[in-house]
Parts: sequence; C-alpha cells; structure tokens
Amino acid sequence: MNPPVKIRNAEEIAKAREAAGLVAQVLAMIGEHVKPGVSTEDLDRLCHDFIVNELKVIPANVGYHGFPKTICSSVNEVVCHGIPTPSKILKNGDIVNIDVAIIKDGWFGDSSRMFFAGEPKLAARRLVNTCYEALCAGIRQVKPGATLGDIGHAIQSIAFRDGYSVVREYGGHGIGDIYHDAPHVNHFGRPGEGLKLQPGMIFTIEPMINAGRREVKEMKDGWTVVTKDRSLSAQWEHMVLVTETGFEVLTTWPDGLGLYPAIA
Repeated sequence: MNPPVKIRNAEEIAKAREAAGLVAQVLAMIGEHVKPGVSTEDLDRLCHDFIVNELKVIPANVGYHGFPKTICSSVNEVVCHGIPTPSKILKNGDIVNIDVAIIKDGWFGDSSRMFFAGEPKLAARRLVNTCYEALCAGIRQVKPGATLGDIGHAIQSIAFRDGYSVVREYGGHGIGDIYHDAPHVNHFGRPGEGLKLQPGMIFTIEPMINAGRREVKEMKDGWTVVTKDRSLSAQWEHMVLVTETGFEVLTTWPDGLGLYPAIA
C-alpha cells in the first residue's frame, strides 16, 4: 500500500517555498563557473561554500545514504547521481546536469538545471532543449483533478516526438520536511491513470531523457548512473505546488530564463 501524500497548509507551503527559492539561488550562482577546464570537484566546492557561508543553510546531499558530495554532477552520458571528482575536467561541448538540495529549518529544496561547457554540438543542444520542453509540458498538466499519468504522458509525448527515450528507473518525488516522500512521479504514463492531484501537494518533476535507448546501469561506485549505450542524457528538475487553480513552480530561477521559455 502506498503511503499517503501530504496536503500542505499555508504555513508549510511558505516554508517549502523558502527552501525552494534558496536552492534555486545555488543553481543561478554556479552557472557562470561551468566552463571548459573546470573540474566537477571545483563546482561542488563552490556550491558547498555558497550554501554554507552565504545562504547559511545545510547541504542536504552530504552524507545522504552515504553520498559524499554537495551536488550531483552528471556529464554527457551520465543520467544522474554523478559524484564530483578532481579528475573529471569539463571539456568544450560537454553538457552537465547539476542537481542540488538544501535544508532550511527542516525543510528541503531540491532542483537541477542543465548547463553547457563552452559550445555544445547541435545534437546535444537539441536534446537539452527537448528535455526542458518535456519538463514544461509535464508541469503544465498540474492542477486539481489531474493525475500523475497526465504528467508522465505529456513528458513522454515530447521526448518520443523527437526520437528520444525516457528513463523509467528514476522519477520525481514528494518533498517537504522529508527529502524523498510520496508520491513517486513517473515521467511516462497514460492520461487519467495514477494519483489524482489535490491542492497543497508538493513534488518534483525531473525527467531524464536519453538521446539513445532508455536502458541505464549503475556504476561500481554505487551512485553514478549512465546510459547503457553511452548516448547523451539530459535532465531538468523543478519543485511544483498544486494550487487551487493549477500549479506554482517553487524553484523559479532568480537569474531569469535566458533562452528558455517560461512555464505558463
């Protein structure tokens, strides 16, 4: 039996919104540092120091089930949970997902963004853009009475349209005073199926889209997940609140959208 999905009151929503805003600041800060010649260890240290010294909150990933670092840095064929290391030096054209989480007064913020090191190839940019479009399509389904299947179907429809695949082993999750909570949010599905959404629910939507086949494998470090065929993979993640009339993206980017369209 699935655990119940929490319905948050106004005070809890305010705490979640604050934590979400702080984690969005981390991702806004790190963008200018993602460039060729920088190691993923460098990016991790910058994020850690910003979280601890500037925001004065707790990096949620450090020690989480034994994870050793502040961020997950997933480069090129790495789907998720990449561990930052001094030896992983970014090259021109690399695509990088940075996934970070913080804790503010017991409440979690969790988000990820894609970045380019230098100038990506056209195929890489197309994958990243389609993944963002899929994220937006999923978020736009969020409203009272909609289902998780509606979200997953919208995401997979965008991915399949462009010839990509959707990772099935990992998904979004409820979040608040618990890092990974109910519900589990698949990025594939059928319209009308699954949990019916209610105002006050908060969860992440974080599609992982592969340029090749959907199959993935976990590396010997017990964390890093890569595409089996070594094709490129992209991911974006937002925290989303179900409102009385639709949705609110809690992890809005303080540095603006750049070339990416707004989610509305």
